[in-house]
Amino acid sequence: MPSCAGGSSVFASNTSGLRGRRKRLPYLALAAFLVFCSAACAQPANEAAAGKECYHQRDFGHAIEHLSLALKQHPGDREIEQLLGLSYYSAGRLREAIPLLESVQSGAPSSELDGLYLLSICYLKTDQPEKARATLARMFSVAPGSSTSYLLFAQTMVRQHLEEQAVPELRKAIALDARLPMAHFLLGEIYLFQLQPALAREEFQRELEINPTVWLVYWRLGDAYFRLEKYPDAEKALKQAIWLNETFSGPYVLLGQIALKRGDLDLARGLLERASKMDPNNYFAHFFLARVYQQQGRTQDAAREFESERSLRTQKDGQLLTPSPQ
Repeated sequence: MPSCAGGSSVFASNTSGLRGRRKRLPYLALAAFLVFCSAACAQPANEAAAGKECYHQRDFGHAIEHLSLALKQHPGDREIEQLLGLSYYSAGRLREAIPLLESVQSGAPSSELDGLYLLSICYLKTDQPEKARATLARMFSVAPGSSTSYLLFAQTMVRQHLEEQAVPELRKAIALDARLPMAHFLLGEIYLFQLQPALAREEFQRELEINPTVWLVYWRLGDAYFRLEKYPDAEKALKQAIWLNETFSGPYVLLGQIALKRGDLDLARGLLERASKMDPNNYFAHFFLARVYQQQGRTQDAAREFESERSLRTQKDGQLLTPSPQ
């Protein structure tokens, strides 16, 4: 059995006395002894420990091999089941992960939530939506058929880049409770992502009818108005967002873009400089600030901001390209 950690230490310990024994052992006995040493290297005495080591080294293929053997040796061992389930999950073998994660969760304390979340993702990605929704409901202590359970499932779908599939879940949540907080907001976010700002605006406005105190909704409403080129309405919503939360850079970036479109370079520069200082990792702030500097003839400042934007965007794209279990 291959091992991610190798077996050099086992080999060394078993061959340290070979030099003294060679003169006494017949050739065939020596050959048999070497075969024994080789087998010891390939077959670790503790499959569970080898599997755990491979798992921590992210060598999930070998972890699965070792842990599968360990589970046969120790049926029902919760730690081995958990590690094997996590290895299957990390290797993208979700259907094989499910029974192991289910077994672990059946005896897990209510405070242990990580396994429930992973199990819900397994159900989601293996086309078992009812089980996924029920698992999330258990995780958040809500009724499985409630409006909140549908909202939670929709949020999970959006995180897994399944926006289209999340829409029916949100519509069901709203049908069960028309005043469910954040359901209209999430639906508006999906429409904005799908480049449907008019539909997004309607959902954000419905959300504000339910709760007019959430700054995040005003920001996204301002974004929808901006995309519709309704700049006075966008400015109003964005200022409302700032009045509720003056520490977030997003509204300042959009207000800076509006000022840039109107040719008010000084106002745009002030807004975008403030946004880039508030959040140095906001590459939109650096990009539009570079454009302002460019129009003001500040070529060195513009080049610096463009370079910051490119560097940050590359880092962000690299994070987005990180593979997730399928």
